[in-house]
Amino acid sequence: MDIALMSMALNQGKVQQQASLSVIKMAIGNAEQQGEAIQKLMSTNNVAAIQHTAQPHLGGNIDLKV
Repeated sequence: MDIALMSMALNQGKVQQQASLSVIKMAIGNAEQQGEAIQKLMSTNNVAAIQHTAQPHLGGNIDLKV
């Protein structure tokens, strides 16, 4: 087997592994931020804010008949 080809293949594998690790770290960071936001929201006594977070589409429109 050609040593240059083997070296290129190993380096390509390392780059792919580093990219995957970077994406996973970003996902973990986002999950931690969301978890902190949920904990903060749940610790408040504002029921309306909790309900709006759970169902943000409710209460946005009003049907009127004239």
